[in-house]
Amino acid sequence: MIHKFNISFLTMFGIGESMYAPGTIASLVTCIIYIFCFNFGINIAFLIFLNFVLCIYSVILIDKYARRFDSIDAKEIVIDEFIGQSIPLLSIYAIFSENFFGQYIMFTLVSFLTFRFFDILKPFPINIIDKRLKNGFGVLLDDIIAGVFSSIIILIILFVISDV
Repeated sequence: MIHKFNISFLTMFGIGESMYAPGTIASLVTCIIYIFCFNFGINIAFLIFLNFVLCIYSVILIDKYARRFDSIDAKEIVIDEFIGQSIPLLSIYAIFSENFFGQYIMFTLVSFLTFRFFDILKPFPINIIDKRLKNGFGVLLDDIIAGVFSSIIILIILFVISDV
């Protein structure tokens, strides 16, 4: 029973088993989850803590269940997309208040596009991590860095368009 749950967790409850772009679908679902969290005013500290716990749990599970998949970074494992996509989403979550729901939605779309860009193209140093770290930590780290790069782009955009 716990094994089935753990495999489901790694595949984001079946999203990773999609025939078409499972990583992109996982990122899109992550954006939708965060829109709901933002709309309902879920505390950002709780979301950050939850992501920290999910990171640790994911690394352990990826290492533990690697043999059940074709590779350590199998396309079915999409929890790393959730964690990586969460980084720019948490960045904008911290910036906008409930009064700016429209802007939050717009920047959620920007975070989705920029995260997918970095996650798919894997520029330096993401490509090095993807090639050299073949363990649970490496699977998450390349997506975490893609999320950080996405956050930097979003913060630059916000700085440029602001009146500062």
